[in-house]
Amino acid sequence: MTYKSFSIDIDDDGIALMTIDLPGQSMNVWNADLMADFPKFIDEFIGNDAIKGLVITSGKASGFLAGADLNMLGATKATTMAEAFEGAWALNGTLRKMETGGNSNKDLVKGAAHAKPVACALNGLALGGGLELALACHYRVCADHPKIQLGLPESQVGLLPGGGGTQRLPRLIGLQGAGMMILSGKPANPQAALAQGIVHAVVPADQVVAQAKQWVKDNPKASAPWDKKGYKFPGGAGSMDPRSVPLYMGATTMALKQSKGNYPAVQAILSCLYEGSMLPIDTALRVESKYFTKLLSGANAKNMIRTLFVNKQAAEKGAARPEGVPKSDLKKVGVLGGGLMGSGITHVTVKGGMDVVVLDRSVEDAQKAVAYSQKIVDKAVKRGKMTQEKADAFMARITPTDNYDDLKDVDLIIEAVFERPDVKADVIKKTEAVIGKDVIFASNTSTLPITGLAKNSERPDQFIGMHFFSPVEKMPLLEIIPGDKTGDKALAVALDYNAKIRKTPIVVKDVRGFYTNRVFPPYAGEAMLMISEGVSMALIENAAVHMGMPIGPLAVVDETTLKLGYDVMQSTKEELGDDYKPSGNEELFELMVNKLGRSGRRFGAGFYDYDDKGNKKGLWKGITDHFPLAEVQPSVEEVQQRLMFIQLIATAQCYHEEVVSDPQSADLGAIFGWGFAPWTGGPMSHIDTMGVDNFVRIADNLAQQHGERFNPPMSFRDKADKGETFYKAA
Repeated sequence: MTYKSFSIDIDDDGIALMTIDLPGQSMNVWNADLMADFPKFIDEFIGNDAIKGLVITSGKASGFLAGADLNMLGATKATTMAEAFEGAWALNGTLRKMETGGNSNKDLVKGAAHAKPVACALNGLALGGGLELALACHYRVCADHPKIQLGLPESQVGLLPGGGGTQRLPRLIGLQGAGMMILSGKPANPQAALAQGIVHAVVPADQVVAQAKQWVKDNPKASAPWDKKGYKFPGGAGSMDPRSVPLYMGATTMALKQSKGNYPAVQAILSCLYEGSMLPIDTALRVESKYFTKLLSGANAKNMIRTLFVNKQAAEKGAARPEGVPKSDLKKVGVLGGGLMGSGITHVTVKGGMDVVVLDRSVEDAQKAVAYSQKIVDKAVKRGKMTQEKADAFMARITPTDNYDDLKDVDLIIEAVFERPDVKADVIKKTEAVIGKDVIFASNTSTLPITGLAKNSERPDQFIGMHFFSPVEKMPLLEIIPGDKTGDKALAVALDYNAKIRKTPIVVKDVRGFYTNRVFPPYAGEAMLMISEGVSMALIENAAVHMGMPIGPLAVVDETTLKLGYDVMQSTKEELGDDYKPSGNEELFELMVNKLGRSGRRFGAGFYDYDDKGNKKGLWKGITDHFPLAEVQPSVEEVQQRLMFIQLIATAQCYHEEVVSDPQSADLGAIFGWGFAPWTGGPMSHIDTMGVDNFVRIADNLAQQHGERFNPPMSFRDKADKGETFYKAA
């Protein structure tokens, strides 16, 4: 029998070698073909007496098996929960059949039957369903390479390990070790896995298959530890052991501290560990599949899979790239400006494999970009993550200069000078005088419209915006902004560059503030309005964090500085004149910035107090001297609703105005741009989940209570009336 997803080679000893190698894919995953082929072979393996044992390995240089194909999981359809369970049980059931040889646990424990030996030769990373396949084998040998990862990361997309991971891992290494690994989703390297007992041996990469075959040959009768007489759960009797009570109390507390109760997968994982450790393995595996089915059928996991995996992957592969434009080969990039943003852009560009010429007013100023990267690579060397030789080679790629002639042979220009139109206009003209005629010019700006800046260019069709986020080397999003005259080549080159630096890109409309800087300010502004109303700052900050935001809005304002917010407010007043609409925060900005000098963390004080090193000491209590606390405070839910809906409304307005052209970009930009609650899958996913009609109803109610800023766009009202969603139903 032949198979699409793997090859089978049976040697003279009757040992079958399964080499998983999905055609046309860089990495093996549990896709439809492998899910169909694997059960067929397991039946043949068990039923064919000529096959004495099995070794499973990978034909991919990239790794062993990276888990389930999330595109397939995200598109899972089932008419009933029973049907959904059978789909979820399919892999679990097959792995158990392989593990037992089709025999019952009772017969295996009695010694009345045995399974054929199965060994796993892990020649690369094994994550999720890849590690679960390995755990269902009787013997695991792993290649000795520190970069190999072995882990169960399903919690990071709102799921739990559904191929036996929540049951086999704790039966191998104990509840505490397994619980920490599954809940965190963090992988282990081979040596750590060996020390924990996850694998049996770690050997040189060219010996893994031979070692696995030898074990199979030496062990003609096999069974898993939990299928042997006298097996005891590591550390005692699992959840029946009184010593496990503190574990569950601590694990639940720690899990809630991290998840804030927003991730159903956390509770489901704890339930699987608790219930499963008190049950026979066969029953425990079915319990796991039931929890997995419930999660996969819920909106939380579907939204997270769609946004954090499917849409993210599509964006990073260049889904927005114009067709018919040849791929550019970018080898050298000119970065204009050695300040904070220019330094970060320089670093990620070199990390992406390109040389950089960084230009500033003086060589001394340009050297700041060199020093910025030097600090990062020195830290990497100190921590053993980079050799000194590689660090030196990295730094050799950066050339600081104050001479525009040094830009003559670059393949791309990225401008990151001071955020003033006149300063940018000057460098545009000087740069275009020396660079090649086909070189694309990208401007890093957070608010200035690209079409206006492009008026300073002699080739506006080759001019485009790239909005990086600070710190550049850590923030994952890149907003790409075509101007009115930007051509396809400029957009294609911007996306080709992004592919090298490995950011998550979204293409947005050329309007002031673009997308992220049109949504985050209303969110921060709402928090400040609540201060003016007498709402406790602690209540505001804690409500936001428990809603799923990474930090509170006031802490973010301190990081970005109130001075910046004040300056933006002033420039907006000047630009709009009589059309300027007060936000309600003018008095607060004036007080904090001009009267009190509490302009943010960088200035030593803001909504928080800071020590001499810039570390938070706590919220500033003196705010109540200027804005007394209201006698009756709103509930946490009321504060959360305002903070959530002001973001949803601003996102909806951007979508209505086609600042973002699709819900995917809106969701990606929100999560990776300003940290919008990941558990929702993004604001557009969240609106779909609650129902557009419900979104409009709640927004209207908030508008009546707090003002017209909560009014939803007309297109969303139309969508609600028609009963439509923004994403097509799965």
